[in-house]
Amino acid sequence: MDPQRDRLLPGKRVLPTANSQFVAIAPELGLIFLFIALVSCAPFLVGLWYGETGLLLPMASAPAGFGIIGIWLAGIPKVEGEARLSAALSAVALIWFAAALIGALPYTFGLGLPYTDSVFEAMSGWTGTGFSLLPSVDTTPKMLLFWRSLTQWMGGLGIVAFSIALAGRSGLTRFRLYRAEGRSETFMPSVVATGFEMWRIYLVLTALGVGLVLLSGIPLWDAVNIVMTAISTGGFAVHTAGILYYNSPLLEMLIVPVMIAGALPFKLYFLLYYKRRFGFLTDRQAILLFALILAGCAVVTFDLATISSLAPAEALRQGIFMTVSGITCTGFQNADPRSWYATTVMALTVLMLIGGSAGSTAGGIKLGRVILGLELLRWWFLRLQAGRRAITPLRHDGRAILEHLPEYEVSKSMLVAVLFILVVAVATLLLLHLAPQGGFDSADVVFEVVSAVSNVGISTGFVNPGMSPAAKWLFIIVMWAGRLEIVPVIALAAGASRRLEHAVFR
Repeated sequence: MDPQRDRLLPGKRVLPTANSQFVAIAPELGLIFLFIALVSCAPFLVGLWYGETGLLLPMASAPAGFGIIGIWLAGIPKVEGEARLSAALSAVALIWFAAALIGALPYTFGLGLPYTDSVFEAMSGWTGTGFSLLPSVDTTPKMLLFWRSLTQWMGGLGIVAFSIALAGRSGLTRFRLYRAEGRSETFMPSVVATGFEMWRIYLVLTALGVGLVLLSGIPLWDAVNIVMTAISTGGFAVHTAGILYYNSPLLEMLIVPVMIAGALPFKLYFLLYYKRRFGFLTDRQAILLFALILAGCAVVTFDLATISSLAPAEALRQGIFMTVSGITCTGFQNADPRSWYATTVMALTVLMLIGGSAGSTAGGIKLGRVILGLELLRWWFLRLQAGRRAITPLRHDGRAILEHLPEYEVSKSMLVAVLFILVVAVATLLLLHLAPQGGFDSADVVFEVVSAVSNVGISTGFVNPGMSPAAKWLFIIVMWAGRLEIVPVIALAAGASRRLEHAVFR
C-alpha cells in the first residue's frame, strides 16, 4: 500500500478482499486492452498497402482477442474505492502476459508457427528483448514484420503508460498501475500528463531517427522498422541476418545515436523542449551512460584488436556498435559474441546487466540504481568515520535523505538488483538441466539469460527454434519478469498461491 499517496486523495478507501480488488481494477484493465486492440489494427494498413490481403484474417485475431477481453472487463461495474498496490502489481503482470498470449495468435494463424514459439516471439516483442524463433525473417510477410516492430515500439515505453496517456483520466489506481510497470518518472503534475508528454517525445524521436537512418541509403520500409525497434531498444530486424544484411558501417554508426537516445532519461528531452535546459552533460545517469559507453568501447575494441587479432578498423566497428547495443539493451548485432574470447564477452555481459537509464526504454538493473548503490557505499564509509551518534545524511539527486529513509530508499532499489542476479542464477541452473548443451558451454547460457532478463536480445545462438519447449517457456518467463523488474511477477505468483491455498484448505 501507499498510505502517503492515499492521504493525498481524501475520500478514497482501499478495498479489503481479493474479489473487491479485482472489481475495482477491472474497468481500468478493460480500457487498457481496448486501447491495445485499437492500435493492433495498424498492421492492416501495411497489409493493404503491400497486397497481403490473405493475412488480414489471421492478423485480426490479435485486435479481436484484445477487444473481447477489454469489453468484458470494461463492462464490470466499478465499485467505490481504490485497489491496493499489490493488486496493481499483479494486474500489470497479467496485462503483459496476456499481451504475449494474444499477440502470438497472428504468428500461429499466419505462419503456422507452433504456439509456444509464437508466444516466445510475442513476449520478445512486447518486452523489447529481440530474441526471435522465426524460421526465416526474410520470407515473413511484411504485415507480420510490422506487427513485430509495433509490439516493440509500444512496449518500449510501456503498455500501461501508453493507455493511461490516451485515456486522459488520472486517479490513484492508474498511478499505481503506472508505477507497477517499472515507471518512476513524474515530471508533470499527473501520470496522465507525464505519459502523454513521454509519448509525444517518443514520436518526435522516432521521426528524427527515421530521417537520420535514411541518410544511409536503405529503403524507407527498412528505416521505419529499424528505428521503431532502435528507439524502443528492442532489436527486431526485417532480415534474417539483422543489421549485417546491409553490410554498411555508415548505417551502423547512424543507428548508434538512435539507440543511445532510447536509453537516456526522457525527462531530459522534456527539459530541453519546455525549459530550454540542456541537461545531457549534467544529469548523472546520462554522464554514467556516456562514461560506460566510452569505457566499454575501449575495452571491447582493445580485446578484439589484440586478443582476437581483428583489424583495427573492424575491431573499432564491432566495439562501438556492440557496446552501445549491449548497454542500451537494444540487441542489434554486427558480430557474433560466440567468436569472441571469454573476457570480451564478460565485459559485454556486465554492460547488459547494468542497462540504460531509469525513465528510458532500456532494460537491465538501470543506471539510477547503480548510482544509488555507489552513494550508499560512500554514505556507509562517512557514517563509520563520523561515529554512530552523528547524523549523516545520504545525498541523492542533490538532496539530503535523513534518518531512516536511506535504508528504505536503498532497500527498494537494491532489492531489484538482487532479484535480477537471483533470476540469472536460478534460470541458468534450470537451463543447464533443461537444454542440451549442443556445443554451448555454461558461459554461453549465462550470457543468454542476462540478455533475456535485461531485455537485450544479443545472442550467441543458444536461443534457437530447436530448444526444448521447457527451455522456451523459461525464457518467456525470464523476459517477462525482467521487463517488469521482477516484483510484479512475484506479487502475482504470491497472490495466486494464497488464493490456491485458501481454496484447498478452506
